[in-house]
Amino acid sequence: MKKIFVILSITIFFFGFIPGGFCADAGKIGVVDFQKILRESSAGKMTQKQLSEKGNEFQEKLKTEKAQLDEMKKSFDREALVLSPEKQQEKQREFRIRVNDFKKMQDDLSRGFKQLEVKLLNQIQKAVFEIANEIGKNEGYSILLEKKTAGVIYHLDQLDITDQIIKKYNLKTSKTN
Repeated sequence: MKKIFVILSITIFFFGFIPGGFCADAGKIGVVDFQKILRESSAGKMTQKQLSEKGNEFQEKLKTEKAQLDEMKKSFDREALVLSPEKQQEKQREFRIRVNDFKKMQDDLSRGFKQLEVKLLNQIQKAVFEIANEIGKNEGYSILLEKKTAGVIYHLDQLDITDQIIKKYNLKTSKTN
């Protein structure tokens, strides 16, 4: 009889008191879609426009240089029969140098574009994270997750605070401009 009373007492104690210690407040969880912010915020749209313009500018430079190379090649092909072997070698050498310069220009422009893109995206990300931190603190969120980098596969729509961040970000950027 004493055994049953001890087991019953331990069971009541365990199920009655212990779980309360392990049950923490669930807290609020929020999800932020950074890609949506880039697509829909005014700063994101301005950045996309700026990147598009810079990309077009780089493409025009490359297109112009390629046209000059094509013209140089055509000119060499026309003159090849009447040029001396030394002149042909000199022209071929000049053409190879121009082709190498073109490839270097292409690499430099590509690298420059990538650096500009990273710089602009980092500026937006920094501002968005500041706003998200502010919202998290003010509205009592326990955790805010970025949809893609956190690996969020599914979430309730009520958890998504992206639109709220876009509104605050648009207000912030309109005040600075």
